[in-house]
Amino acid sequence: MRRLWVGRDRTQQSLEKFFALVGEQLAGKVEFACPDMWRPYLEVVARHCPQALNILDRFHSGAKLNKARDEVRAGEARRMLRQGCEPVRKNKRWCLLKRPENSTGKQDIRPRELLAYKLKSLRACLVKEEFELFWEYDSPAFEAKFLDAWCKRAMRSPIEPVKRFARTVRTHRELLRNDVRAKKQFSSVVIEGLNNKAKVTLTKAYGHRTFRIAELSPHHVLGRLPGPRPARSFF
Repeated sequence: MRRLWVGRDRTQQSLEKFFALVGEQLAGKVEFACPDMWRPYLEVVARHCPQALNILDRFHSGAKLNKARDEVRAGEARRMLRQGCEPVRKNKRWCLLKRPENSTGKQDIRPRELLAYKLKSLRACLVKEEFELFWEYDSPAFEAKFLDAWCKRAMRSPIEPVKRFARTVRTHRELLRNDVRAKKQFSSVVIEGLNNKAKVTLTKAYGHRTFRIAELSPHHVLGRLPGPRPARSFF
């Protein structure tokens, strides 16, 4: 996998330039697409790739749910600080944000200590862990039933960021279910890794005078372009 194109802005017009470069014939042959949940991107991909199956994968939905969970945690920490409560949340951020299989022994114990305080952030973590079960289903019918039931329970929650995420899930319900229709063969995790490398490359340059130079930098790092032959060989 390699980078083929660099957009100047995160806009619908910028993505239109990519499809103008690719051409209508090649774009019509695209079978699968993994855009994020941004509506303009979904509309452009659907218009230029009518045969493509749009997949909202685990990465983007998990990122939005993690953001909602962290918003609950940060807001609750500020509220407790204003009220002068005992700092029970201190040094416990990652025991709430980490996946259970990646937690250390101490981080496994700390959530049990927080249960006595009935914190909203802990309830948001439980909601997040429950949503992760959605990706374990292989049957479209059972997957749809689970998703509808989860959204109904989430909308009854008093935690507003969780309800906001549930509304997003309802909006993109069919696109989330496309992950099963594609037999879980596609993910944008690798693409997001390439995007991160591109950001690091631009940061190392400390700014470019023109966009053309900024566009070439990620291509040299991620485009597998042929480099100059070394003057000497030591091995």
